Amino acid sequence: MKRFENILKRIGPLPLIMAGVALVLIIVSGLSYDGQVTSHSFWSAIVAVFTRAILGASSWFGNNYGMGIILFTIFIRFLILPLMVYQVQSMMKMQVVQPALKELQAKYPGKDTESRQLMMAEQQALYKDAGVNPFASMLPLIVQMPILIALYQSIWNSPVLRSGKFLWLQLGSNDPYFILPVLAALFTFASSWLSMQSNPDQNGMTKAMPYIFPVIIFFSALAVPSALSLYWVVGNAFQTVQTFFLQNPFKIRREREAAAQLEKEKQRKIRKAKRRKR
Repeated sequence: MKRFENILKRIGPLPLIMAGVALVLIIVSGLSYDGQVTSHSFWSAIVAVFTRAILGASSWFGNNYGMGIILFTIFIRFLILPLMVYQVQSMMKMQVVQPALKELQAKYPGKDTESRQLMMAEQQALYKDAGVNPFASMLPLIVQMPILIALYQSIWNSPVLRSGKFLWLQLGSNDPYFILPVLAALFTFASSWLSMQSNPDQNGMTKAMPYIFPVIIFFSALAVPSALSLYWVVGNAFQTVQTFFLQNPFKIRREREAAAQLEKEKQRKIRKAKRRKR
């Protein structure tokens, strides 16, 4: 219970309030739809909730299903905002403990079982002292995957959504002009690049990720209905703005440079004091 309270304290009240409002709006949008959406199992009931929420939000815009998907996407992004805040905070803490982790690896270079166990024990103690959860970055992905699958099925299983139109798009078919896949890839690159810039300890894989993810998203968006590509575009645009505010690399770099300068000045004063004593 205390750990849960600490997590809530770290996240702060504003993201939790936003998530609560988003949940209420998803429920209200679902109740706004007065049609029938059938379900025959637990999973199909979840898909039905998504379908009703999209159709209900669409009814607020004269049954504009594209606008319904955009609004639903924004609701979902605010709903998982506390998880994203927690993820970013955990990532920042992981970056802080990276030098200590490298020291542990140097301390236990052996590959034998005893060395591995000792290193793991000290590593866990380091994570605990720093308040770091190395698996926190998996949470948003774990949450979003069922959402993506449910959204895909809600569109594919709903004749109304599948036959809907938005701008130049037939929501149940691929984007004929590849505009959404390109936008999804660009916003993925922007959010990944911003996130990478705040990491002081970059290796070859870290530097490559902002270029690998957009390619994956681009080809994935080519193969799915435009409704899902629209979800990715809006979601990744939201992610870009969110990353800038939660993980602003320019601000973080200034703070790190100031801290490094302060530490350098502190060490200089210590050396100066030692020379005077001599």
